[in-house]
Amino acid sequence: MIWFLRVLFIGVLGSMLWVTTWASLHTPLFDLPPEVWKHPWFIATLMDAYWGFVVFYVWVAWKEQSFPARVLWFVSIMLLGNMAIAIYMIDELFSVDSHSELTKIVTRRNEGKYFLPGILAALGVAVLIFA
Repeated sequence: MIWFLRVLFIGVLGSMLWVTTWASLHTPLFDLPPEVWKHPWFIATLMDAYWGFVVFYVWVAWKEQSFPARVLWFVSIMLLGNMAIAIYMIDELFSVDSHSELTKIVTRRNEGKYFLPGILAALGVAVLIFA
C-alpha cells in the first residue's frame, strides 16, 4: 500500500505541476473574465476545493505538534493546494519503510519541521505576488 500511495501522490504532484505550468503559459492567474468569477459552478468548485484543503489541513495540524509548522503548512496548503498536499504526503510516505503499516503514516505525530513547509509557504506567497 505504501508503494501505491507513493506513486499516486507523485502522480498528483506531477500532473498538478504540468497543468499549472501549462495554464500559466497560456493565461495569467488572475486574468479571468468577470463572468467566470461570478459563475455559480466556478464558485462551487472553488469552495469544494478549499473545504477539501481545510479538511486535509486539520489532519496535518493534528500530526504536526509545533505551532510554527502548523502555520506554515496552513499557508502552504491554502496557497498551493493539492501540490502542497501531495508534497506533504510524499514526505510522510518516504519517511517510513515501504513495508510499513499504513497506520504508521496516519497516526504518527511529528515534532514539526519548518524547512519544507517554510519553502512551500514562501513559494506560495511568491506565486500569489508575481502571478
